[in-house]
Amino acid sequence: MFCIVYGIQFLYKTSMSYASVLGLQKDIGLHGQDYSWLGSVFYFGYLQMEFCTGRLLQRLPLGKYIAICTILWGIVNPCFAAVQSYSGAIAVRFFLGVLKASISPGFALVTAQVGLRFEIAAKQSARIGIWVSYNGFAQIFGGLVAYGFAHGNTTSKFAIAPWRAIFLFLGLLTIVAGGVILIFLPDNQLNARCLSKEDRILAVERVRVNQQGIGNKKFKLHQCREAFADPFTWMVVFLNITQTIPNGGLTNFFSQLIVSFGFTPQQSLLYGTPAGAVEIFALIIRGLLSQRSGHRLLFGGGGLVVGLIGAILLVALPVETRVGRLIGYYMTQGFATALSAVLSLVASNTAGYTKKTTVLALFWIGYCVGNIIGPQTFQVKDAPRFASAEITILVLFAIGLVDMLLMYLYLRRQNKKKEQERLQSGCVENEGHEFLNLTN
Repeated sequence: MFCIVYGIQFLYKTSMSYASVLGLQKDIGLHGQDYSWLGSVFYFGYLQMEFCTGRLLQRLPLGKYIAICTILWGIVNPCFAAVQSYSGAIAVRFFLGVLKASISPGFALVTAQVGLRFEIAAKQSARIGIWVSYNGFAQIFGGLVAYGFAHGNTTSKFAIAPWRAIFLFLGLLTIVAGGVILIFLPDNQLNARCLSKEDRILAVERVRVNQQGIGNKKFKLHQCREAFADPFTWMVVFLNITQTIPNGGLTNFFSQLIVSFGFTPQQSLLYGTPAGAVEIFALIIRGLLSQRSGHRLLFGGGGLVVGLIGAILLVALPVETRVGRLIGYYMTQGFATALSAVLSLVASNTAGYTKKTTVLALFWIGYCVGNIIGPQTFQVKDAPRFASAEITILVLFAIGLVDMLLMYLYLRRQNKKKEQERLQSGCVENEGHEFLNLTN
């Protein structure tokens, strides 16, 4: 369920890029930076909701809340197919961002809630890598669907523009996926319909070792303060901003970027699909290697190195080297491993339910800020080369690598410090402390 819904939400993001080469800008009268603001305004809605979505995820039944938001998102999605002006498109995009805000944080909470702490360097990291990798599947599927609509429109004219048909299709797909989640996704182990009463008790007992409980609806101010005082929190937020600026730009402009290499708009729909395969490969390999070694940050940074090399190719190769620049774009997709590695760290290593939801909220606020800025790095005046955007991507990938290295060194130091404190203090654990919603 996570894989399908996560893929659909990314498919919606890439659909804007497809629409940009299928007549969207001409049909609704976009000029100058209007298209870039359509990319950014989605995350203004996301950011607006992120201030309260962490609290709602804590207070409301987790599975049902995610499902209802998904269904509402699917209902609003087709409205974009009906827009006739820039102002109408802005309004729809904003509300889509509001409804989308619960999906990724909710998925991270559910993933952390059902797995064991000692699995984190193994299974949980791989799990998050798997459902995030469906961004890549979505890009492959979306490119083929968009090409099908575009090609069909050339052979037999549609009653509506092909980019409008894409959004109608996505809306129906999202509503169906939301309905499946509403029926099958439990709020926690205690109401998992696929388990017997005895197995539900065993499922709760299984996660005792995590010392994080299975969700706590009481807001604890001291845990919120602890989250804000933790340097790791701000390393995570900074990394998220630096890596989602390239994400926001590439997600909305990759079709136009491929056209700038010298390919036709229809070719760009097909030639964008291998980038999805690169992302799938990078995320799954990162998850498997992390599972074997336990070093999520190191292998997450490895994918970012691949992305950095791709950005260097984009910047350094001359305009006429279109195949080389296309390969460079494909390689940039390796950067996705960095954020998936850090997301798994936050979901698994942050004890205390209020602290976890606070850190996740800050994580996604950073995500929004970066994606708001990202489309603005692609300036109309720089077309068709978009050199300033390419240089920005290169620099931010390099900064992200430094941040991940500092994060790795900091966490190693903290682990050694806590181990020494436990050995020196000779502390005794109280029975049942695992479900007391503590942070230490």
